[in-house]
This record gives sequence, structure tokens and C-alpha cells, in this order.
Amino acid sequence: MSNNAIVPVDQKTVSFYDDQIVAVRLENGEVYVPVRPICELLGVDWAAQTRRMRRDLVLAEEVRIVAVTATNSLGGNPNKLCLPLKYISGFLFGINASRVKPEVTDKLVRYQRECYEVLNEAFQEGGLTSEPTFLELLEGDSPAAQAYKMANAIMKMARQQLLLESQLNNHEGRLSSHEQRLELIENQLGHPDRHITPDQAMQISQAVKAIAVELGKRSGRNEYGGVYGELYRRYSINSYKTLPVNKFEDALNWLNQWLQSLTDVESPF
Repeated sequence: MSNNAIVPVDQKTVSFYDDQIVAVRLENGEVYVPVRPICELLGVDWAAQTRRMRRDLVLAEEVRIVAVTATNSLGGNPNKLCLPLKYISGFLFGINASRVKPEVTDKLVRYQRECYEVLNEAFQEGGLTSEPTFLELLEGDSPAAQAYKMANAIMKMARQQLLLESQLNNHEGRLSSHEQRLELIENQLGHPDRHITPDQAMQISQAVKAIAVELGKRSGRNEYGGVYGELYRRYSINSYKTLPVNKFEDALNWLNQWLQSLTDVESPF
């Protein structure tokens, strides 16, 4: 993460329900969004989310320090840690809705579903400004609101059609091959006797190791055998390498939950 703040060429404050979200555009046209204000609006721990971004191989490469002009909802140090708009959805979906306060769960889900589209429209389509009443106007049933919604829907359908036609023209010969491969993979994954891959086995082994280390800190003993024993009993296997592939996700989620109950690590595997 660079400490040299980038100076944007444009900044907008967009009304999203009762919240004010700030976004900026850089000289190259890329739109960035300060992340900390969103965390504060959602009531999630900023320090924990910073650590999560640093662990994420994609987000860690994309964050930038941008000089953002202070607003009523954005004060303090003007140099803000920002993510590109196209990665905001990925960041939001990385926040576990089941781990936030119950009173903000609905708000988080709304952000995950709609925040990207609202910010994108503000910069790319010109449909939104910083006026706080625009969304309220769209929620009405006036002829203008209906016309806007219909035009927006037609534009999105046309865009999807153009993309689809381009894909069909450029990759028609590949589609059949991809479909065959997908069908083969689905058939293999659905077969209960097929074992996990070496890479998947390594993930299971790493998760077991992390849990055993944490347990060992508390007991002062080697806990590897105990963790493997619980895994084997739970899935009726005699080796983690013989875990059925269709049980892999369940096993990894179970191990993650076990580790999270011992530490503050958020879904490391």
C-alpha cells in the first residue's frame, strides 16, 4: 500500500438511502471509493477490515491512498484508503452478514446488493447527482420516474445483448468445449466416492494445523491427533486425503468456524 496520496480530478457525494457515500475519479478515469466511511456507516470494525484487505491477494494490490476533500460525512485526515469502484462489491461481500450487529444486517445486505450500481450510475451514466432526493423521486410512481426506470432497464438489456452477441461471435467454437468440461466437472463433484484433490487436501491440512496450534497454546500438548480424530469421526474417514470431494466445502467451513471460535481470524481458508 503506497503512502503517496493521489489527487483526484472529480469528487461526488451520492445519497444512498439515509447515507452519504463519497467517491472520486482519478485522472485515468478510474473511480475510487473511500473504504473506512463505508465501514463506519455499516458499524463494522475498521481495523479488522483493514487486516482482511491486507490478507486478500486481490484487494491488497488494488488499494490506493487518495486525497479526498472533507465533507460533512467525511472528516479527519484527507488521505483516505480507497478501493476501485469495481472492487467495492467484492469487498462488501467479504463482510460476513452473520457476524455484524443484528440491527445493521439488513443495511449490509442492501449495500451488498445496490451500492455498486448507485455509485456507478453517478459517475458513468450521469443519472445521479449529489442531490439527496433523487432516489426518493425514483421510488415514486410519476410518469417521469416510470420512463426513467424503463429506459434504464432497456439500456441494461441492450448492453447484455451486445456482450452476449460479442461472446457468441468470438467464442462460438469454445462454448461447446466449455459446456462439456463443465458437465464433466459437475458429474465428478457430485460423485460421493471421489476424493478431494491434493490442493484441497493441503487446505484441509493447513486448517487442521492452525486449529492444533491454537489448542496447543492453551493445553501445552500436541493437539494434531485430536483435531484429525474429530475430522475423521465427523466424516467417517480414516485419512483427510480420502475426504469425499462433495464434503470438502462443508469440512472447510466447519474447520474455519472452529478456528474462529479460538481466534479473531476471519475466514482464513
